[in-house]
Amino acid sequence: MDPADRHRPGDERAAARRPAAEAPRRGAAPSRHRRGVAELDPPPPGFAAWDEALDAWGIPPERRNDRSAVSDPDGAGPRLFSQRVPEGKTAKNRVHLDVRAAPGLTGEERMAVLEARCADLVTLGARRVTRFEPDAMDAGWIVMQDPEGNEFCLD
Repeated sequence: MDPADRHRPGDERAAARRPAAEAPRRGAAPSRHRRGVAELDPPPPGFAAWDEALDAWGIPPERRNDRSAVSDPDGAGPRLFSQRVPEGKTAKNRVHLDVRAAPGLTGEERMAVLEARCADLVTLGARRVTRFEPDAMDAGWIVMQDPEGNEFCLD
């Protein structure tokens, strides 16, 4: 594994201290389950702490959150990888996330839950783009953007 793919030491404590309504800042979309904690492997042999190992590998502190990955610990689900890039967004996302915020719900009950999640995310800096009403083919969803303009759907 590339050392820069590892989580920065201490991130799991920061995630645990975040209010329950706050979505993760990078690399993940908000979901029905709003709190997560990364459990890190111990530092590699010969290092007392991850910062020590990252220093030895030549990764400067200001670059340690440039990229990250989230994987299913059982290996059954997909690996989501994110990285910072120097250029800004210039066109529609090639990939976006559909966030399951109302699984199992239908009709107005579903849309009410999606609206509540949308309102939570707007208070955290997301922007509502448009609402698609339920019809014979689809259950309805809300298109949103994160603070950088990346689109995702509350589904």
